[in-house]
Amino acid sequence: MPRVRITDVILRDAHQSLIATRMRTADMLPVCERLDAIGYWSLEVWGGATFDACLRYLKEDPWERLRSLRAALPGTRLQMLLRGQNLLGYRHYSDDVVRAFVHKAADNGIDVFRVFDALNDVRNLETAVAAVRDSGKHAQGTICYTTSPVHSIPGFVDMARQLTDIGCDSIAVKDMAGLLTPMASAELFDKLRRAVPVPVHLHCHATAGTAEMSQLKAIENGCEHIDTAISAFAGGASHPATETMVAALRDTAWDTGLDLRALQDIGFYFKEIRRKYHQFESELTGLDTRVQVYQVPGGMISNLYTQLREQGALKHIEEVLQEIPRVREDLGYPPLVTPTSQIVGSQAVMNVLSGERYKTISNEVKLYLQGRYGRAPGPVNHIVRQQAIGNEDVIDQRPADLLKDEMDSLRAEIGELARSDEDVLTYAMFPDLGRDFLEQRAAGTLTPEPLEPLPVAGEPAPRPTEFNVTLHGETHHIRITGTGHHTQDERPFYMTVDGVPEEVLVETLSVLEESAAGGGTSPRGSKRPRVSGPGDVSTSMPGTVVDVLVEPGERVEAGDPVLVTEAMKMETEIQAPLAGTVSAIHVARGDSVNPDETLIEIVPESTDGH
Repeated sequence: MPRVRITDVILRDAHQSLIATRMRTADMLPVCERLDAIGYWSLEVWGGATFDACLRYLKEDPWERLRSLRAALPGTRLQMLLRGQNLLGYRHYSDDVVRAFVHKAADNGIDVFRVFDALNDVRNLETAVAAVRDSGKHAQGTICYTTSPVHSIPGFVDMARQLTDIGCDSIAVKDMAGLLTPMASAELFDKLRRAVPVPVHLHCHATAGTAEMSQLKAIENGCEHIDTAISAFAGGASHPATETMVAALRDTAWDTGLDLRALQDIGFYFKEIRRKYHQFESELTGLDTRVQVYQVPGGMISNLYTQLREQGALKHIEEVLQEIPRVREDLGYPPLVTPTSQIVGSQAVMNVLSGERYKTISNEVKLYLQGRYGRAPGPVNHIVRQQAIGNEDVIDQRPADLLKDEMDSLRAEIGELARSDEDVLTYAMFPDLGRDFLEQRAAGTLTPEPLEPLPVAGEPAPRPTEFNVTLHGETHHIRITGTGHHTQDERPFYMTVDGVPEEVLVETLSVLEESAAGGGTSPRGSKRPRVSGPGDVSTSMPGTVVDVLVEPGERVEAGDPVLVTEAMKMETEIQAPLAGTVSAIHVARGDSVNPDETLIEIVPESTDGH
């Protein structure tokens, strides 16, 4: 029996699962020498949400993080998670972008590429796998494990054969939701070991409390590689603890050979580091067996909980959890992993909060039902498809075959802000976010979000983020949920007032004095009017305006798209409720919007003389 080899996910998936991917590079580098001495098969350090979090919150260049970790971990393979044709974004990229990204990731330090597709559509993995092999690196093909009427162990085994046929050096079973049970694990790995000639790895989250048992049964049946997390960031929505599995396998035929005391020393380091990020701890980081009922990954439950709480709609959490399997069935049972977890989850939220299923359909659901993400695992609900895309054609080819090369146009779009091809690829992954980051870098204004200090005994408590305010004899409960970008004159604060999301713009004293002296108005102007008429356009959930598609005076038909908003990383076209003429627009690109606000006013035809 070969020794079991370990991939530790402490520098990527562990903190992504438990503290919203907020660990900074500065807190990783001091412990790298000790990590490098352990003898891991690999360390997962990149991919997933790290790009997004580095750019959006930490104001770090993700490529620079990779280069720093490569230099600090010279003796250990570095591994990343790659979403196949989606790379690190939420759409399919052209083949030239996929090849460029893989080659640059390899140049900057990645040795092992774990490549997956949210639909298990092997066609969406071919270009990335070929690029990895062309770079001389290890291509690990991935099976997204899930349960449904259309998924089975024979089907997963057949996919493993397909992955070896396209050149994968190893196979990973990715149990992102913690659905795998010990007996199913035993059967699956026994059959995989007999079917493919390459090593098979197991990556499973500990959400439902079955992960350690599932890993042991997999090991007994031929699994030679497991993913674990240092104990300070293990358990719950994360992974089995590295120290636990090393201790469990010690003095057996599968002994990992790793030094338990050295691992414990690293665990103490990360225990202190985790305290720094207490403000990002989810209330749902412990064991949660609901995944076995709703098929919802622990991280997705945490995200839904946060989103609904901030919208003052937490009372609907159980309804949303019940709606998710129904939406998943309508869409042909996609595995719930990025980006399909966001696609299904956001649609379920919209279905519940709007009070009518599929009253509003996100752009991503429409693209999915057109076949733009790949082949659905099972048959989709034809009524939902008709409602979403009408009589538009459904493609049956590899989606990327319809895409033209993009690298040259991306270089032209971002222009001189990009100092390298890595910068161009950052822009490609997240156009708006990437451009903002590169502009701030050029201006020297990159500022990471603040970390809240831990309460210290004997010292004044930090200023509260949740309190009551009594105004004119009425008491209101206020909870600050966040702040926006601070300009010279103003700063937005996001909060809930008695559970209702609001945005309050706070102006500096000098601006207030100028307004008082000169009779001017607030830079923001008056508050948006509440919805009151049939032609008032609103949104069903809080979000951000991505694009305004109409202008004042423009005539629209009922159902015409007039606005695009983003919520939960998914875009939604908001349509005109009736035919008429656009009379007023109360939003601009980048604005935060809430339900019940009038975003655009349309005068019905019957009243404007047409």
